[in-house]
Amino acid sequence: MIPRLTTAIFAALLFTAPAHAEVTVSDPWVRATVPQQKATGAFMKITSSVDARLVDVRSPIAETSEIHEMTMDGDKMKMRAVSALALPAGAPVELRPGGYHVMLLDLTVQVKEGSTVPIALTIENSRGERETLNVDAAVRPLQQKEHRH
Repeated sequence: MIPRLTTAIFAALLFTAPAHAEVTVSDPWVRATVPQQKATGAFMKITSSVDARLVDVRSPIAETSEIHEMTMDGDKMKMRAVSALALPAGAPVELRPGGYHVMLLDLTVQVKEGSTVPIALTIENSRGERETLNVDAAVRPLQQKEHRH
């Protein structure tokens, strides 16, 4: 009787435990700024093991941080904030120049090459459960478009 009870309790705990998204971030970086520049972009690759969404971004160096999408409409570049970015299970989502990215706005400091920028990413799974993932993004030169290995 005891082994069955133990098994039943273990099974109940297993199936009621919160299912947080296992999220990995690779190659996070931020574009350096010149003095008095008030905005810059942050880029990275995000992979979630379950369907999830990036729903918020924050950084202590920016008054405002937003998830943005850049698209081309004919010969015009358009950039707009989006409320969330889908992270399909197992599919890497690349935040890169010319596509989805993080905008750091109203900067409180100059972002200098060689330093790092802390960024907090809030991920929401399909059950509405949220977790925050903290990353340190390397600052790369102004001319840097993308970093390839």
